[in-house]
Amino acid sequence: MASEGNIAPAIGIDLGTTYSCVAVWQNNRVEIIPNDQGNRITPSCVAFTEDGRLLGDAAKNQIDMNPTNTVFAVKRLIGRRFSDSSVQNDVKYWPFKVVAGPSDRPRIVVNYRGVEKQFYAEEISSMVLVKMKEVAETYLATTVKNAIITVPAYFSDSQRQATKNAGVIAGLNVIRIMDEPTAAAIAYGFDKITVDANKKNVLVFYLGGGTFDVSLLSIGHGNFVVRATAGDTHLGGEDFDDRLIDHCVKEFKKKYKKDITQNAKSLRRLRTACERAKRILSSSSRATIEVDCLYDGIDFSTRISQARFEELNKDLFMRCTEQIEECLRGAQIDKTGVDVVVLVGGSTRIPNVQQLVQDFFEGKELFKGIHPDEAVACGAAIYAANLNGQREKDMQNLVLVDVTPLSLGIGIREGFEYMRMVVPKNTPIPTKKYILLVTDHDNQTSARFPIYEGESAETKYNNLLGEFEINGIDPAPKGAVKIDVWFDIDADGILSVSAQVKSTSIKNGIIIKQNGDLTAAEIQTMIEEASRYKAEDEKHKSKISLEDLADKLKSLALDPGRSKSDMKSMKAAAENAIAWLDRNPQADIDEINKRRGQLKTTFPILCEEN
Repeated sequence: MASEGNIAPAIGIDLGTTYSCVAVWQNNRVEIIPNDQGNRITPSCVAFTEDGRLLGDAAKNQIDMNPTNTVFAVKRLIGRRFSDSSVQNDVKYWPFKVVAGPSDRPRIVVNYRGVEKQFYAEEISSMVLVKMKEVAETYLATTVKNAIITVPAYFSDSQRQATKNAGVIAGLNVIRIMDEPTAAAIAYGFDKITVDANKKNVLVFYLGGGTFDVSLLSIGHGNFVVRATAGDTHLGGEDFDDRLIDHCVKEFKKKYKKDITQNAKSLRRLRTACERAKRILSSSSRATIEVDCLYDGIDFSTRISQARFEELNKDLFMRCTEQIEECLRGAQIDKTGVDVVVLVGGSTRIPNVQQLVQDFFEGKELFKGIHPDEAVACGAAIYAANLNGQREKDMQNLVLVDVTPLSLGIGIREGFEYMRMVVPKNTPIPTKKYILLVTDHDNQTSARFPIYEGESAETKYNNLLGEFEINGIDPAPKGAVKIDVWFDIDADGILSVSAQVKSTSIKNGIIIKQNGDLTAAEIQTMIEEASRYKAEDEKHKSKISLEDLADKLKSLALDPGRSKSDMKSMKAAAENAIAWLDRNPQADIDEINKRRGQLKTTFPILCEEN
């Protein structure tokens, strides 16, 4: 399928914790792009094997047999530190190994083609994005470069930049990092721009596989204005699975006096069964968690009721309503002022979650008219087309105003370092804020400006974004020298901080455009490695294709209606092709494809059968 006009298509990618989705605007509408299995969502899963790398469905389908080398839920690591309590909690449940890398950055350890390899979260995420890019290119029959990638609204600056790096490594031009609930709001409100011009307050409740966000937007006259956002970047379906796993581990230990937590394969198989049971409980009052030969040859089976599942996760569900309250406070609006509540994300299928939200809003009907798994990709695709110049008449009026998810400020020392807030959370962007600072001790000749994001008064609990200094200040008594400081945030969320000594030309500043802890050289190396992995994948696919062709020829040779000479020549050609592959394991993709072509030319029937 070709793109509209001469404009190269821009896609929207929902890079999810558990599943990812890709969409495009064409034929005057949004289209969700199915993958090679015909599925509209793709597992955010990467597997490493002796033969090669597997992505998406192929990776997930073999996870129980290869748990230590199959990586999933990497979104929970991206932009974080290995020592973070959330990371330490997650690694207890994952069958693959995670270790501390340089600067406490987590690295995933796998065995790939018989060699131990370590990958940063950005690299694994880039592999998922490569898969989504390939899915789009196959569907659109053209190269795709421009993309919007969505992230949780409550992602920090480092998590956002790390996600953008993943896109760059995957070969994408990331035209915007977009908040997931904002994208969902566009999916909800876009077709209503011309139908209903009245402004509405829309609350988007997004509960996915690993993250939770709630955003309040005012939508009307083609404007999508984010008024406030709140959330938890470590709350979602994976946590509900973990609670079920804990429940089963304790039951198994109580019944059989055996601890399965150190067996990666047992844990992985149990997770698969628990995830399946959780999905069943969204439409049934009971489910059975059953695993044959779970551990030491022991079969495990237990029944779980919807009520028991809700009890196991009660505190997690309550955290959702706490964040709704936080969002409404940030927007300075009462719950009665919310016109529409939109549910998005796979975990909103859980009946108790729906009931809690409905009860919070005193029985208000919840809007479920957009697909919970596809809405974010849809909204991202609409906005991507808008930024890309694919502007139909309805798009010309599409205006998005976002907010800062976290407060921004400067570290000030007064006994301990505290953060002087400059830009409060939920400030609409773009924005420019100003504060006046003074020297804090006598004869001060330099001033340091550490820039933080976070909500704590103490900087040690916040995230350091960067820092700069001003030197050459004339010595003077404490407080005598005044310094002007500006915080400037553009529409892409890029923060610039500058400072100037009042009444002088002494100044300095910084653009907070982090590399997400990766240097330019590291990113370039990862881009080159990604290209190599892709070439290896293509080579592996060609080898499999040649083997399949040879097997097909063998099967055709068994047809009793053929002459003996034909049967003999077909069987010989098939065996020769397999033998050639065995003798030439290092053959390049061109040589392999040449052999495939020769087989098809010699035996045209293969073209008919394939």
